[in-house]
This record gives sequence, structure tokens and C-alpha cells, in this order.
Amino acid sequence: MADMITSPAAFQRTAAIDPEAIAVRSIGGEQALTWDEYAQQVRAVAGGLSALGVGRGDTVALMMANRVEFYPLEVGAQHAGATSFSVYNTLSAQQLKYVFENAGNRIVICEAQYVDRIRASGVPIETIVCVDRPVPGTLSVAQLTSLVRHDFDFDATWQAVTPDDIVTLCYTSGTTGNPKGVEISHANLAFECQAYASVMPVRFGDRITSYLPTAHMADRVTSLYLHEYYGSQITTVPDRAQLGAALLDARPTIWGAVPRVWEKLKAAVEFSVANETDPDRRKALTWALEVAGRKARAQLAGVPLDDVQAAEWARADELVLCGIRAALGLDRLRWALSGAAPIPAETLGFFFGLGIPISEVWGMSELTCVASVSPPTQARLGTVGKLLPGLESRIAEDGEFLVRGPLVMREYRREPGKTADALDKDGWLATGDIITVDQDGYLRVVDRKKEIIINSGGKNMSPANIENTIKAATPLIGALATIGDRRPYNTALIVLDAESAEPYAAHHHLGDASAAALATHPELIAEIARGVAAGNAHLSRVEQVKRFLILPTFWEPGGDEITLTMKLRRNPIADKYAADIERMYTTELGDGVHEPASST
Repeated sequence: MADMITSPAAFQRTAAIDPEAIAVRSIGGEQALTWDEYAQQVRAVAGGLSALGVGRGDTVALMMANRVEFYPLEVGAQHAGATSFSVYNTLSAQQLKYVFENAGNRIVICEAQYVDRIRASGVPIETIVCVDRPVPGTLSVAQLTSLVRHDFDFDATWQAVTPDDIVTLCYTSGTTGNPKGVEISHANLAFECQAYASVMPVRFGDRITSYLPTAHMADRVTSLYLHEYYGSQITTVPDRAQLGAALLDARPTIWGAVPRVWEKLKAAVEFSVANETDPDRRKALTWALEVAGRKARAQLAGVPLDDVQAAEWARADELVLCGIRAALGLDRLRWALSGAAPIPAETLGFFFGLGIPISEVWGMSELTCVASVSPPTQARLGTVGKLLPGLESRIAEDGEFLVRGPLVMREYRREPGKTADALDKDGWLATGDIITVDQDGYLRVVDRKKEIIINSGGKNMSPANIENTIKAATPLIGALATIGDRRPYNTALIVLDAESAEPYAAHHHLGDASAAALATHPELIAEIARGVAAGNAHLSRVEQVKRFLILPTFWEPGGDEITLTMKLRRNPIADKYAADIERMYTTELGDGVHEPASST
């Protein structure tokens, strides 16, 4: 891509397209910024930060929920020449200490609720700016912007930023050890946005929601940076529980989600149909979903619908399916994405049948987020599309997928040894993934290189594939860890979905919605057993889960078991639950050890 500009330059170009258009808004639009108002606030924030001594090469940290105020603050820091980055709101004081010391930031912009935790980190932060309410010893945003010097040259400041400067740090929530700070340059980011948009077009005024944490590289790219480069309109979602309302309000034209969100939307549609009280309406919904299912199965099989089937689907779409899409808030989509983990083909097929084609993407922070995707019209189920134009790949002798090109990170911040382990002298990045490439260039992710299960019979298996297949069968499962390495058969530790616990308890008239109470509830155990059996039906015999144990706890992101980006910490899980794992292999059924509803 030839047009290598910086993020401030991209923002200035975009903000001039239609200054009165809404750029960022809250759900319902009570709070909103036009591009002109946004640009004025960016200028003021950049001036205030410059007055505090922030310039090129300095770092500024942000810690807040998804909110309208985030955008002029982050983009203002970019215009001051700073490397601006977000930290997860769930980080402890000790974790903040590591990140802040590694990043070297002297300034944090945050919500008031995090001030005490930031101070408890012990890192000598010079200035804390609070976005929502006054806290002694901190600045308000108004106080920050009032600091601007009369001789501050805004244009000269942002124009001094170069493509080689570091635009952001993304701290990978590694499954072992401290997170690594991935350094992303303006050149990396410009290539990402332009290459991505060449495959999945983004237009000025496209609507999207920001609901993932702003520290997550997927949110930074699909919301913040594409917004700066192309002018998408963002609706901020401060609480994931508000996502459904946000979709109905924003009616996004471009949108992406992790597999778990797509699976919950699927479950919501199925629940709505199953609980429809009007018999005629229920009959129409059931018929339409059957027609959609035929289209989904044809897509999964790679066989187009015949003329009669196509006409029936068009009728079902006109009468019913369009209404289902509207009820989800997804009736205006031009394209949709799924990423961060493999999504079951059945889930992709379900939405394809509804008239919502989803493209799977693959990438990693070290590759500036998205590295492969194909538009819905060219997507192949079970693949993550093709590499973005301008990237090279090869497969190492051990099967690891290597990538080279303009998306490869600069380095891990202050980690020369780890950088050398990941990035060789010729520029090849070791992704850690096992990926196959077909003759047409489509990528198929097998699993993480270090996570492949090899059972006692020598069979190689992907735990992620097993886990996602079973989770897709029941929304009650929040997390599932497959056990089977050097074992005669596979078992699973199952954790209930925290968001589903309270509705399930209410529906079954249970007074206690705790994980401990639900884990022993006979009907829930039976439902999980049916879900495991349903998932097993889509797996080969050797991959199937033969026994499982429902843990009496919820796993929190950033805890012992899962990372902030919802990846399993497999070694800590194996250590922490060693006794439970042994029970699944050494005891008879009972004592919390269960088997699927039917063995296959």
C-alpha cells in the first residue's frame, strides 16, 4: 500500500469530509460529537498534553470504559506525538505496575474509580487526568485543556509525527508470564487499515459499535483506527449487557464479534422461536428457520441451492427472516466478522441461512491485528480467508505458520530476547499457530502450536476445535478446557456461563444462581450432558469428550484460568485442577463426574 500516512494525518483528512456529521455517540444519542466538535477537542487535548511536556516518543495510558470522551483524548494524545495505549480496567495494582513500568508512561487518563488502584501500583505517575468527576490531586479534562500555551503550534506538532513512530502498545495477555508490549508503528497501522479496507470496504458514515475493551487490539483497529482513517460512526457500549440495545439503536452497517457473542445471538433466536406463544407466528418462524437451515446445510456442503430452493428462501426472507435480522439489529449489515477464536461451522451456517454472511478473520497483535480475511461473497466456511495483500507466508518444518510483511510489529517493548524468539533476522514472524493453506490460498487454523493434544495412542488433536464445537451446542457453557494429552481419552472441565446463570435460575425458580448451586442442579447437569453429546456428534470418535466435570465457580477474565482476551491458561488450569482431572480418569461416575447424554 503506497499511501503511508500517520493516524493524525488520517484523522485530519477524515474530519474535513463532513464536519457536521456525527462521529461518536452514546446509545440513544444523548451524548454525541460531530467531527468538527471532535476535531476541536483533539486540538485542545493535544495542547494540554504538550503543555505537560508530552511529545514524540512519550507514552500516555488510558483506563476507562467504552465512552464518548475516550476518542478525543486518545486521538489528542496521538496529535501530541505520543504513543497512546489502553490498559484493561480489570488489571490489579501489581499488574498495572508491570505495564506502566514497561511502557514508561508519566500520564494516565482514567475514570475516577481507578485512581486509587493506579496510585497503589507504586509507579510514580506525574499526572492523572479524570474524565468523569474530580478527585483530589488529579486534573479534570477541562483543566488539562486549559493548560495549552498561546504559542502552541498544533499543526506543526502533529505533522512532525512520522510513519516510523510508535502509535500504540498492545499488551498481549499471554497464557504464561507477564504480558508483552507489542509496538505498533503508524506505518504498520496505515498498512493494516488500507489493506483491510481493500478487502472489506469501509465508508464514511458506516456504523459500528465499540463494546470490546479499548485495550483489545480488535477494538482498536475495527473501531478507533478504521474510524480515523475512513470516518465510521461509533456507538459506544460501556457495558456488554447493553450490547443488544446498542445493536437495535445503532443498526450497524459493519460489525464483528467473537464466536461466543455469535453463539449467544443464535441461542436468542432459537429461544425466541421456541417460546413464541402465537401459534401462527410460531409456525411461520419454524418454517422460515427450516428453510434457512436448508440454505445453511447447502453452504456447508459447498452446494448451491437449486431454483426452487432459492425461491423458497427468498420468500422466507421477505416474510420472516428479514424480521429476525431486524429484531437483532443486524438488518443493515454490509459485512460481518468473527474472530479471536475458531467459530463452529454450524454457527456460521446458521447466520448464512438467516441472510447474515460472516467472514472469519485471523490475526494477532504482533501482526497489527487482522492478517487474513475474505469478503462474504468469497468466504469459505472453515477457513479464515486469505492473507491481506502485501503479506508473505511460509510453513516451518514443524508446521508453524510464519508471516512477513508491513504488518509485522516493530518489537516487544524492552524485551529483546523475546523479540528475537518471535522475529528472525529476515523479518519472519513466528505466529505460534498451526495453519494450513489450500491451493487457492485460503487459510485453515488448526490450533496453537503449543496446545495440540497428543493422546496416549499418538493421535494429534486440536483442543480449541473440540471446545468450540461443544460450546456451540449449549449457551450454558461459558468455558471448557479439554484434557487428553498423553491420556487414553478426552475429558473436560466445564465452567458455566456467568451471564446465563441468573436467567436460568429464574426460569427454573431457583433461589440461588451461584455457580456452586447450579453445578449440582440435576436439570442443568442433564442439559450440559445433552450439549456435550450434541457437540460430540460433530467430532471424530477419538476427539469426543467421554467424561466431564462442572466446576462450582465462574472464571473471570484476567484470573488464574483465562486471560483478559478470553484465552485459556492451560498449564495453570492443569495445575490448579489436577485433583479434579485425576478424578475423571480414576473414579467411577458420580462425585461430580458425568458423561454425555449418549455415547457415540
